[in-house]
Amino acid sequence: MNIKRLPPEERPREKLLFYGKEMLSSAELLAILLRTGTKSQSALEIAHEILTLDERGLLFLENCSPEELSKLKGMGKAKACQILAAIELGKRVATHPRKVKNEIANPDDIVQLFMEKMRYYKKEHFKVLLINAKGQIMEHTEISIGDLCSTLIHPREVFCHAVKRSAASVVFIHNHPSGDPQPSRQDLETTSRLVKAADILGIKVLDHIIIGDGTYISLKSKGLM
Repeated sequence: MNIKRLPPEERPREKLLFYGKEMLSSAELLAILLRTGTKSQSALEIAHEILTLDERGLLFLENCSPEELSKLKGMGKAKACQILAAIELGKRVATHPRKVKNEIANPDDIVQLFMEKMRYYKKEHFKVLLINAKGQIMEHTEISIGDLCSTLIHPREVFCHAVKRSAASVVFIHNHPSGDPQPSRQDLETTSRLVKAADILGIKVLDHIIIGDGTYISLKSKGLM
């Protein structure tokens, strides 16, 4: 497959200019980064090979090393570095702080702030979002990293900062590294325990959001708290 023999509007770079970057496949985007192929393979063919190196496809590149990628015929360390640099830039753009909405109207408002970062965590991270009396986000604090259990998630640590900042309410957020946001029995038991502690302190628990891979569950919306 010689890219130069393709109609101009079908060549990756020209296609991007004609139709926009959103219309390109992952292989075509990779081909643009590679720029050139070899005598026997075009940049597009090498790009397809990259995507079939692992069953995870494009996600394989997230934690791939330059040495690992450069073993592929037609790559080399320079091209491997170009691709991995682009992957890292994409991750940083996705997780770069955006303009935070002052008020939260629904779980989507919260998920937009945390999804693109927390969906890639390899361990469970438990965070508490502090809300003031006007329903405005004050800040968020990370309470623990690890399995969600009562030994790690203690009311003392969870509500310590909320009390200091005089938060009127809180939202709990944690991720499931498996990618499946379905709550476990431990999730529900821990949430129930924290809600009871919050009642004693006069702090309202608005929701507990569990983030998966591109999806989430609001325990409040599901009637689970």
